[in-house]
Amino acid sequence: MQIEDTPLAGLKLITPRRFGDHRGFFSESYSARAFAEHGIDTVFVQDNHSLSMTPGTIRGLHFQNPPHAQDKLVRCGKGCLFDVAVDIRKGSPTYGKWFGAELSFENGRQLLVPKGFAHGFVTRTPETEIIYKCSDYYAPETEGALIWNDPEIGIDWGMGDLEPMLSAKDAVAGTLAALDSAFVWEA
Repeated sequence: MQIEDTPLAGLKLITPRRFGDHRGFFSESYSARAFAEHGIDTVFVQDNHSLSMTPGTIRGLHFQNPPHAQDKLVRCGKGCLFDVAVDIRKGSPTYGKWFGAELSFENGRQLLVPKGFAHGFVTRTPETEIIYKCSDYYAPETEGALIWNDPEIGIDWGMGDLEPMLSAKDAVAGTLAALDSAFVWEA
């Protein structure tokens, strides 16, 4: 398993090995032992799976505040998506900065999004599935969101001419400037 640091401290890009033959492939998509060898001791308690039917579907930028903040291990089960994390840890040298990576069924890559990041994605293909592990249970009373197109963050979603498809809640999410983040940078 290849585990790479990104420019945002704590955010990791993970590429599990695939072993293929004429039948297809086998891949170990998660290993607590391999993660521990890289200093990652997250315990996951919930798996989520969503399907987006249309290219240009944006979900996010979501987070849960303490005491139910979540680490997420995100992968694409079918299709292709562009996955994004935004640092919302007060005092972080990368506060408000974003990192994105293409996750697809073909490349098998994953993004480990720690607490203190807002997370979202845009689908690139029809019928795209996202599968992710969470370190805490869903707690709607602690939900937070940032608007996907906040100019202060400046995410390049790479959508070309696609019209974004948003939920009503995501369409009215707040801005980074208005956020009083509950997360604090710990060097």
